[in-house]
Amino acid sequence: MTKPSNTLSAKVLAALEVYTEESRTAKTHVVRQKNPEFLAGEMQLSNWIRKGGLGADNYGEFLTPYLEHSQHMHHPGFIGHQVAVPHEGASIADMIHGVINNPMAVYEMGPTASVIERVVVNWMLEKCGWFTGAIDGFDANPDNGAGVLTHGGSLANLTAVLAARAQAAPNAWTEGTPHDLAIIAPAATHYSLARAVSIAGFGQNAIRTAPVNDLDVLRPEKLEETFRKACDAGQKVFMVSINACTTATGLYDPIDEVAEFCERHNLWLHVDGAHGASALLSQKERHLMKGMARADSVTWDAHKMLRTSALCAAILFKDQKSMVGTFHQDASYIFYGEDQIGFDVGPYAVECTKSALGAKLFWVLAMEGEQGLAGFVEKSYDNTRKFYELINAQPDFTCPYRPEANILCFKYDGVDDNEAQLALREKILKRGSFYITTAEINGVRYLRLSVMNPLTSVETIEELLAEIRLCAA
Repeated sequence: MTKPSNTLSAKVLAALEVYTEESRTAKTHVVRQKNPEFLAGEMQLSNWIRKGGLGADNYGEFLTPYLEHSQHMHHPGFIGHQVAVPHEGASIADMIHGVINNPMAVYEMGPTASVIERVVVNWMLEKCGWFTGAIDGFDANPDNGAGVLTHGGSLANLTAVLAARAQAAPNAWTEGTPHDLAIIAPAATHYSLARAVSIAGFGQNAIRTAPVNDLDVLRPEKLEETFRKACDAGQKVFMVSINACTTATGLYDPIDEVAEFCERHNLWLHVDGAHGASALLSQKERHLMKGMARADSVTWDAHKMLRTSALCAAILFKDQKSMVGTFHQDASYIFYGEDQIGFDVGPYAVECTKSALGAKLFWVLAMEGEQGLAGFVEKSYDNTRKFYELINAQPDFTCPYRPEANILCFKYDGVDDNEAQLALREKILKRGSFYITTAEINGVRYLRLSVMNPLTSVETIEELLAEIRLCAA
C-alpha cells in the first residue's frame, strides 16, 4: 500500500494547507483577474482533458495555477461578497461526501446524511420559534414546523413561492397558475425572487412593488395602499416577501409590523433571511428578526453567516402542511411510501438528488457549538460598526447609514460621480490586496464591504482607506 504522505490526496491536502495559511497571513493577493484564455493555458486544461496523466508527480502543474488565480477568501482583505470563509469542519464534510457520495434525497441512499439534515433543520426551526422538544427526536409533532436544505437560497425562495401558491391555489399543480395572483415585495428584493415568480408561472406583472425609504427598507405603513391598488386592478394578493436583510445594504425590513399587515389580510409572509437570519442565534442581535415566529416561511443560508462552504441553504416553514403540499410526484422506482425505514426528503425539495448539505453545517456546529456561531455573528456585526465609526470619521469618506449587520456601504468623496466609484474599485482589484464590491442606493453608487472574515480588523480597513486614496490619486 502506498504511504499516505506520497498519495495524490495527501499532497493536495498539504498544498491546500499552505494556500490557506498564506491567505490568512496576507502573504498572497486576494484575487487578480486574468482573462479566460490565460487561465485555460496556465492550467493546461485541454492537455489534461485530451491526454490525462495528472497524478502525484505532476499535480502541481495544474493545482498551483488553479490556486494562484482563485479567490482567496481566507485573506483578511476579502471583504466582498456574502460568501462564508469556510470553517475547517465544513471542508472536512465536503471531503467525506466527495469520497462516500451519498445522494440523500432518498433515505436508503444516504441514511446518516438524512438523519443529520433532519436534526440540523430542527435546530434551525427552533431558532425561528417553530420547534419545541428534542431536536433529535423523530416523533411527528403537528405543532412543529418543517423544512429542507437546498443547494442555495434561490431554490429556497422558489420553494417558498410554490408553497404559498399551493395554499392560495390548490389546483395550480395540475391546472396551472391563476393569472390574477399577486405578490407584494420591496424593490430591493433579491433577484432570485423575481426569477421564482416567473418560473412558477406568474410573470413579472404579478409583483407589486412595496414602497421603501431612501435606504431601500420597506415602509410597512404603505402596504395597505399597495394592497388596495392591486385589488383595484383585479389582482388577488396572496403573499408578501420581505428582506432580512437586504443584499446591498444589510438593513432589515420590519418583520413584526409586516406580519401584522399579513395577519389582517390572511396573506402568506415569507422572510428572505438568506444572509440576516443568522442574527437569530445571538441574544444581542436577534431583535433585528423580531416577529420571525409570525412568518410562514424563511430562507436561511448557512453558506453566508454560519461559516459553511457553499452551498447549504434552508427553506423553513411554520406549518408542516405547507411543506408537504408544495410538490406532487409519483416515482415508483424510488419512493416506496410510508412503510419504509426512515424518511425521504426528495418529495419536498426541487432537487431529485441532493448532497449531504446538513453534514457541512453539522461539522461546524460540532466543532464550534451554537454559542460559538453566535459569537461569530456578533463579532462580525460589531466589527462592521467599528469600521463604520472609523470610515465615517474620515473627512474624505461618507457612509449613508449606520450598519445593522455586517454589510457596509461608503464612498470616497474625492471623486464625484458613480463611474468614478466603479473605477476606484477596478483599480483596487487590479492591485490585488483587497476585494470589495459596490452597490447603488437611491441612485448613488457606493463602495461596499461584506465583513465575512474574522481576521478582517480595524488595521485592515485603515490599509484599505489608504489604498483607496492612493488609487484615487
